[in-house]
Amino acid sequence: MTEPAAVVDHAAHTPYTRPGRFAPLLAALPIDPPALSEVARNVIVHYRSADRKLPQETDDDIDLRWLEDILATDQRRHGTPLAEHRAPEQRLQGCCRDHTLLCVAALREHGLPARSRLGFAGYFQPGEHADHVVAEVWLEGRWRRFDPEIDAPREALPQPMDMPTAQLGSTGFVTAAQAWVGYRRGEVDPMDYGVAGVAELRGVRFLLEEVIQEVAHRFGDELLLWDSWGRMDAPGTPVTEDDERWTDEIAALLLAADAGDLDAERRLLERYRSDPGLHPGDTIVQASPRGRPPVQVRLRD
Repeated sequence: MTEPAAVVDHAAHTPYTRPGRFAPLLAALPIDPPALSEVARNVIVHYRSADRKLPQETDDDIDLRWLEDILATDQRRHGTPLAEHRAPEQRLQGCCRDHTLLCVAALREHGLPARSRLGFAGYFQPGEHADHVVAEVWLEGRWRRFDPEIDAPREALPQPMDMPTAQLGSTGFVTAAQAWVGYRRGEVDPMDYGVAGVAELRGVRFLLEEVIQEVAHRFGDELLLWDSWGRMDAPGTPVTEDDERWTDEIAALLLAADAGDLDAERRLLERYRSDPGLHPGDTIVQASPRGRPPVQVRLRD
């Protein structure tokens, strides 16, 4: 198999995808994106599901950041292979990040390069570009992008298991870097990009922080979507001209890396490791989509 040109080994587990003693559960899973995505949806239900009431006692599932902890929680409740049916109300509560994390971990356990991508999806609600995480796997000599949350093709997303590179303003998935550059060129309204239904989590500040998250996930720090560090700040905090110039540089390196520029990706990795505004370090601030007060969390090695 031809390996992807990259400066990190995307087939190797990160601390976030490492399954520990649950590796056999992942080894038993399929690598075909549709079948693997079905398993991810069987294990994890979105915590904002509109069609069902989820049990309050499992609310804290959404803060499980390490896959080993996610699998440990699932096995305490079920103790069965991950593909064995779980009722929606008995699944772990999570989000797109968790569906993707499980898929990426399973693919890596099979020795396949895989990674999570952060950006915005235009296929959930008309005119809405919602923050989202999707998976990529290196298959047949190319990165194949797929959305583990989508169970069938839809008009706005005809190929959820093999998503083409989308353009700004489309109903597809665009990366955080694409959205940032579009904003800086005056091509998009930043208020159209953010968390669906949450007015304060959108706009320029949110775009900037999604770029930071995109870099972290690219280089193996697959953090929670409500974690913050470095240049991230409270919602509504003004973005300065220096912030914008800084983000311009990071977004440009991301787009160049996506285009196959290894030197740009190498410079981005060096910047990620050395810039405290970009790298999470040992401690992050974890907010809560449940409205709980933010807390400091020390990340384990």
